[in-house]
Amino acid sequence: MTVFEGRFTDVAGLRIGLVIARFNDLVTGKLLSGCLDSLSRHGIDVSPESTQLDVAWVPGSFEIPLVAQRLAASGRYQVVITLGAVIRGDTPHFDVVVAEVSKGVAAVARDTGVPVIFGVLTTDTLQQALERAGIKSNLGWSYGLQALEMGSLMAALPQPTP
Repeated sequence: MTVFEGRFTDVAGLRIGLVIARFNDLVTGKLLSGCLDSLSRHGIDVSPESTQLDVAWVPGSFEIPLVAQRLAASGRYQVVITLGAVIRGDTPHFDVVVAEVSKGVAAVARDTGVPVIFGVLTTDTLQQALERAGIKSNLGWSYGLQALEMGSLMAALPQPTP
């Protein structure tokens, strides 16, 4: 029996694309900080001169799938991380955005074969979002780990036959 697992080491050749929403940047900025800290502590160069990491800013979470699709389809990245925050308001807008961004991100991964980490918080309140972005724990750290694990796992799996 062969067991395939991702690892958090040997990340020298791993290239990561990161898509982050500006909307709710109080939250997304904290997620980004946690994610970069996680990646850096595990050997990814996150400096401005990095050849391992590229960051694309989008206006809001709704725009994440389109840019994630472009990055994943480019062949340049082994994994894409998405970061956003959708906070429930008084209108159905929340439900529409959450449904579309989650379906869109999943479709990108399926269509391209590139793992796309879903780091879009969906919360009822700003307080809940802040708790998940650093007050209690920073999920950005976890999203960084997920990217490393999936990048490593995909490299270890057998390649599809043409």
